[in-house]
Amino acid sequence: MPATKQQIRQIIADNNLNSVADVYSLLRDSFKDILQELMEAELDASLGYEKNRKGDTPTSNKRNGHSPKTLKSQYGEFQIDVPRDRDGEFEPKLIPKYQRDISGIEEKVISLHARGMSTRDIHDQIQELYGMELSAEMVSKITDRILPEIKEWQSRPLNPIYPFVFMDCIHYKVREDGRIPSRAAYIVPGITADGYKDIPSITVGANETSKFWLGMLNDLKNRGVQDVLFFCVDGLAGFKEAIAAVYPDARIQRCVIHMLRNSFKYVSYSDLKKFSSDFKSVYNAPNETAALSELEKIKGKWGKKYPYAVSNWENNWEDVSSFFQFSDDIRRIMYTTNIIEGLNRQYRKVTKTKSVFPSDTALEKMLYLASGNVVKKWTQRYRNWDQVFNQMTVLYGDRLTQYL
Repeated sequence: MPATKQQIRQIIADNNLNSVADVYSLLRDSFKDILQELMEAELDASLGYEKNRKGDTPTSNKRNGHSPKTLKSQYGEFQIDVPRDRDGEFEPKLIPKYQRDISGIEEKVISLHARGMSTRDIHDQIQELYGMELSAEMVSKITDRILPEIKEWQSRPLNPIYPFVFMDCIHYKVREDGRIPSRAAYIVPGITADGYKDIPSITVGANETSKFWLGMLNDLKNRGVQDVLFFCVDGLAGFKEAIAAVYPDARIQRCVIHMLRNSFKYVSYSDLKKFSSDFKSVYNAPNETAALSELEKIKGKWGKKYPYAVSNWENNWEDVSSFFQFSDDIRRIMYTTNIIEGLNRQYRKVTKTKSVFPSDTALEKMLYLASGNVVKKWTQRYRNWDQVFNQMTVLYGDRLTQYL
């Protein structure tokens, strides 16, 4: 509860406050005194009785003096006396045993890093807010605090079934032994049986290969994902075989958006608008038969001028056409990797200041923190999820419901 005007005036009179420095000094001393009293109250609660209580007490454990501890805060450094108990059972919650920095600066640095701010920008921000100098090395050390958290997150147990899983890669430059090779960030978002977006896995590794994806698929299985109904992927060679080796019953849907982009690369700009408009009749067709008929029309119209743009669809039709068997609600989820596109935009937003990462670990930290910010915003279920779920229950029965 804030102080009244009368109380504030009394504080000014009692402490002879004449300058900003006087106010700051008072706040510093008050801050220390309040912390001290809060810790004493913590021990009172732990023992079950107040200090200097006479007569019987609910426990034989007693107070046992204090231990000095130097703290860093936004008010500078000061010493506090941590109360002890005779049995050594008291563990302060307000200021944990090994914590010495209570300024909140470390959390601020991690938050700024998560938003893609450069080391220089973080330095300037902290200096402006707290008047403290933070070197690039110190920023790195502070953000290294989350490394155990990342490892725990990467190995956490997962849901037994994900109806939809999307798989994609983003490539970054990472310094390694004097060279700057390209490294792949393997991104695996999914949709839970409850209809919420999730990110089961992110791993930094060598350039994208089906062998590496096989290892990631096995990792998902080992962490509890027993079944996946649909995998939505791009066109990496060997993808289909890697998925079939781990989840043989899963359907594979090639991303229609990726297919279109790949085809449009070979169409001249002057024809692109008309060509893309004609192609809508293929992927918007009511069923597969109608889609094949539309593809034949496009082949007759554009096939001689742009043979690859059409043959690309013919050669991959088996993996592109899966979604035609389902309703519009399921199709909208299957045939495009919008969830991947949205994630990629967020990752690029926070990594745009980094042309080269100093290590795989630095890249993992940035992607993990950015992912955390994205997931916090995923609070809504997929649109029309009740209809989607009911249809999948009819189609897949126990394969889906046995895990719920």
